[in-house]
Amino acid sequence: MVRSPQTLSEVDRRLVAGWAADCAERVLRLFEAEVPDDERPRMLIARARAFARGELNTAEEIRRRFAGGVGANEVKAPAAVAAARSAGQAVGVCHMGAHALGAAGYAALAAGLAAPERPEAVQDEVRWQVAHMSEEVRDALRTLPLIGKNRSGPLGPGLLASGRLGRIIRELQTDLARPDLG
Repeated sequence: MVRSPQTLSEVDRRLVAGWAADCAERVLRLFEAEVPDDERPRMLIARARAFARGELNTAEEIRRRFAGGVGANEVKAPAAVAAARSAGQAVGVCHMGAHALGAAGYAALAAGLAAPERPEAVQDEVRWQVAHMSEEVRDALRTLPLIGKNRSGPLGPGLLASGRLGRIIRELQTDLARPDLG
């Protein structure tokens, strides 16, 4: 079996899952403000953290990666939708490490959608994300292919590579490539 370069090793997936959960958690309030009684994104983030700590079995989590997600039409506010997708991407890291960049991208998108009067909101969120990753997380994320360059996973030519979200993830990957980041 040929592994996708977007997968990452299990050790690296566990490392980046915690960071992805941090990114998603920062915008969780945007979802909870819209749907205060819906705990699904919070539970997805908790599963991503438990996976990061080694408390969950990888194979089982891969089978469950779509369980507990929020449907595309269940929430109306664009920032809340992006926040829910960030949580879904965070739990998807158990399957493929590239989902960590999806979690970060959706979190930054959510921050920007929540503050349209602040054009710098997305860049501020990306800066926070980069500043709050360990050297090990940074090294793991640097091994992922650039968005849109590999067809075999979430960083392929699909949703994550498109439009504003794609631009955000490209910015994040550009920041990761800077030599002054360790």
